[in-house]
Amino acid sequence: MNRREFLPLAAAFAFARPARAAPTVPRPKKSLILTMLPKELSLADRFAMAKRAGFEGIEIPPTYDPVEQAALRAAADKTALPIHSIIFGHQNKPLTHPDPAVRAESLDLIAKGLHCAKAVGADNLLLIPAVVNENTRYIDAYTRSQDGVRKLIPLAEKLQVTLAIEEVWNNFLLSPLEFARFIDDFKSRYVQAYFDVGNIVKNGWPEDWIRTLGKRIVRVHLKDFVRKEHKWVPLGEGDVNWKEVRKALAEVGFTNYMTAELDKGDEVYLTDVAARIDKIIAGA
Repeated sequence: MNRREFLPLAAAFAFARPARAAPTVPRPKKSLILTMLPKELSLADRFAMAKRAGFEGIEIPPTYDPVEQAALRAAADKTALPIHSIIFGHQNKPLTHPDPAVRAESLDLIAKGLHCAKAVGADNLLLIPAVVNENTRYIDAYTRSQDGVRKLIPLAEKLQVTLAIEEVWNNFLLSPLEFARFIDDFKSRYVQAYFDVGNIVKNGWPEDWIRTLGKRIVRVHLKDFVRKEHKWVPLGEGDVNWKEVRKALAEVGFTNYMTAELDKGDEVYLTDVAARIDKIIAGA
């Protein structure tokens, strides 16, 4: 075969080859909190509604009842809507309480929360580690919370459930630098950061915190806030610069669950929330 005969055949062969599929780019997953769903519905119906609305995961408050835990796990399995996290919180009886007996009770409750996470299939527990107030100095809050979390790490490692520290309006961890240092002090992959976008807007810029915390962030809460009026508003209607937040999350490689922490509502409302999260993920 001469050159003149070969070139058309080569061109035809190249044209016939299937196009190489573009690589799939990992993206964050949409989640909501169980309390956003209508409580009058059965557990199974609530999970089904969340799935229809477009969510890919769910976060639940802790329950210590084995029967309830089994029902939650069953609902998650039936709908293929995984329970990814326990929104434990825990400001009423914090690890930093002045009374050692209350601190001991706090440790016990958090341990039960970790066991709850394991029972329902979650690998994450949101923890508010401290409260600073007129009865608890900042330095005491720091040292007591560090001591308490260290005592919990062996159980977290055993159960393979991450203790995800969240920043809230509790007068503690007031800068991203301090937050990062607090996490790093434990030197454990089972102590990381749960970043709440809306909580930061009052005194800072979420995108700045995200870039500082980086890969320490294992979960994200979605809320929006208006500084001037000091009030919560629907996603995309407040002072959060969502384009910059999304850009920052992409820069640090975040692809885990982004969970709406909003008021409850019907399926139309939830579908709208999911669409707003889609817009955030798309960087629109």
